[in-house]
Amino acid sequence: ATFLSPELRALQHDPSRHPGWLWVDEGEALWKAAPATGKPACQGCHGDIASMRGVATRYPLVGRDGALINLEGRIERCRSENQSSPAFGYESEALLSLTAAIALRSRGMPMAVATGGPATRFVAEGRRLYETRQGQLNLSCGQCHDANVGRRLRGDVISSGLGTGYPAYRLEWNAMGSLHRRLRACSLGVRATQFPHGSAQYLALELYLAARARGLPVEAPGLRR
Repeated sequence: ATFLSPELRALQHDPSRHPGWLWVDEGEALWKAAPATGKPACQGCHGDIASMRGVATRYPLVGRDGALINLEGRIERCRSENQSSPAFGYESEALLSLTAAIALRSRGMPMAVATGGPATRFVAEGRRLYETRQGQLNLSCGQCHDANVGRRLRGDVISSGLGTGYPAYRLEWNAMGSLHRRLRACSLGVRATQFPHGSAQYLALELYLAARARGLPVEAPGLRR
């Protein structure tokens, strides 16, 4: 939020004007809705959605199977393993809505992802990706979000590149989107390979960005230009 204009910052903090609250409302409804399989709704296992307080501060994390998963991945696992239902799919309205509604419960709480133990190698890979020059423009993430942070690019102020506001409603998208959608846009901007949503590369980069944001507050659902 530091790099938002005062007008957008005010809009982000006003649920009555923030367009992202349409997704939050849908996510809260999905939380209570039992799937067609007859398995319990999210609420049936976890209780009121208020029980999700603090959850978003811990993702991405390494699951019991050794795989790195973000909040979206955790929701998809619960849906397939505990509700016997097909995955919503990355960037689907349902997954964005449920993720936004859950992340909202951690709003204002400090990021606190685990970076040691089994997460160590994923943090290292995320850092490598962050520091590696990519694409036809031969730019790394850090060349924008470290070396030029606070400067202007096409009317936007270059931020420190943290993902604490995602999923976020972006005015240029006129919709809610995940951090991976934003990372793909950055890849496109430097004319580099765009990895799939939920790819190992973007998950590692998401964890590294979350580690950089340690102690900073969750803003999701954010509002961005």
